[in-house]
Amino acid sequence: MATRDKNIWILLIFIFSGIVLGGLIGELAGNVSFLNWLSYGQEFGLESPLVLDLNIIKLTFALSVKINVASIIGIAIAVFIYRKF
Repeated sequence: MATRDKNIWILLIFIFSGIVLGGLIGELAGNVSFLNWLSYGQEFGLESPLVLDLNIIKLTFALSVKINVASIIGIAIAVFIYRKF
């Protein structure tokens, strides 16, 4: 009987999905009075974009990450589902 190998890419997809769905739920829950604790979080990254001007082409780099309580819960649920999978 063949065994299933757990793939790291599937875990990363689960975690990314947990972050995205958790962030969406956290933003939507911010307007509900008894669920607004789900939207508590922190944003970090580059405040102004990094611009590389090469005269022929101009490249702009920016990165900002906003994580909230719902995203952390989403990550935990994603890892739990992955372990059961």
